[in-house]
Amino acid sequence: MDRIRIVGGNPLNGTIPISGAKNAALPLMIAGLLTDEKLVLENVPRLADVSQLQRILGNHGIDITVNGKRRGDDAYAGQTLEIDARVIVDTTAPYELVSKMRASFWVIAPLLARMGEAKVSLPGGCAIGTRPVDFHLDALRALGAEIEIDAGYVLARAAKGLKGARIVFPKVSVGATHTALMAASLAEGETVIENAAREPEIVDVADCINAMGGRIEGQGTSTIRIVGVPRLKGARHCVLPDRIETGTYAMAVAMTGGDVLLSGARADLLDTALDTLREAGAEITVSNEGLRVKRNGAGISPVNVTTAPFPGFPTDLQAQLMALTTRAGGTSRITETIFENRFMHVQELARLGARIHLDGETATIEGVERLKGAPVMATDLRASVSLVIGALAAEGESMIHRVYHLDRGFERLEEKLSACGAEIERLAG
Repeated sequence: MDRIRIVGGNPLNGTIPISGAKNAALPLMIAGLLTDEKLVLENVPRLADVSQLQRILGNHGIDITVNGKRRGDDAYAGQTLEIDARVIVDTTAPYELVSKMRASFWVIAPLLARMGEAKVSLPGGCAIGTRPVDFHLDALRALGAEIEIDAGYVLARAAKGLKGARIVFPKVSVGATHTALMAASLAEGETVIENAAREPEIVDVADCINAMGGRIEGQGTSTIRIVGVPRLKGARHCVLPDRIETGTYAMAVAMTGGDVLLSGARADLLDTALDTLREAGAEITVSNEGLRVKRNGAGISPVNVTTAPFPGFPTDLQAQLMALTTRAGGTSRITETIFENRFMHVQELARLGARIHLDGETATIEGVERLKGAPVMATDLRASVSLVIGALAAEGESMIHRVYHLDRGFERLEEKLSACGAEIERLAG
């Protein structure tokens, strides 16, 4: 397995281009199943999860053509995917594929809406429980689907098609909102989704479906209305910039000091996180080019944050913020309300010298004057990049193991950071 070696202590200065959002690209690719015409997606990031989903969609007979950068294009220009789902040869998504990526479960919605049936493995092959899919299934039932669970698979049928309905989620769920949105786009009549997720990635998928001929309004609010259409057509859509990558690099600059332009970033996608960064001592300015993040001279101030669905502070930036607060001049508190077991990075940050106390869903971080390099182990995607942020500011060398987690969500991370002065390299094996 590859490792990443970092020698900390260098401020970051320069420009980091922000890639397309993984959390929008994946459901957008799945939305390609809704039409028998070509869906062209621009600004798709080059990530392990994107490649994995290409393989999963290929299992259904979907033809995906990938166009890389053209001569003269920026080296970090996103790729263009041409998705052709004219012929769906298989409506089964097997365990060995779905178990590798939770998001692939969402294929159940377009397969059911367009083909009238779907057989999809439960994520990880486990019973509905932690990070459940019961909201997804309740939404499909409301739309008229017959659902049964057998031997770890969800069997969904709608022989006479789906019918519009009122769907009320008891709790905000991004995945369930994606599922309901896609299924309802081809259902007969009007669907109203209440307590819908408001994340920008939901808006991006809805906008794409509208470009395909869909009739969706209210995306970005807690009430979404969809009038189903008999069929959707092809379209061309550009994936929005990745707000989590933006916030991650902004925190890296706040941690190390320096001055970096995050080119292509959009402030409106992460207002709450930017307010937190300003509170912590970073200077952030918005321009037509993107976001400029600076921290020169001033120390890092402690902050108190509770994660929440959009527009609150994103759970996907919680680990990165924790890394930043390890060197704050005081005590910070971070409460995680979205996912349990999302403090797995705490013990690894402690190996760098961080002082963190856990009490249930709240972490109390006592800032220290300095961190020291150490070997650490990545446990998941966001935890792994928090270790990168810590290592960038630590004295001496850190070696981060299991970096395949990083490749799932960060495109060319070492190249982007080294171009701004970080001493970072990937070591094979």
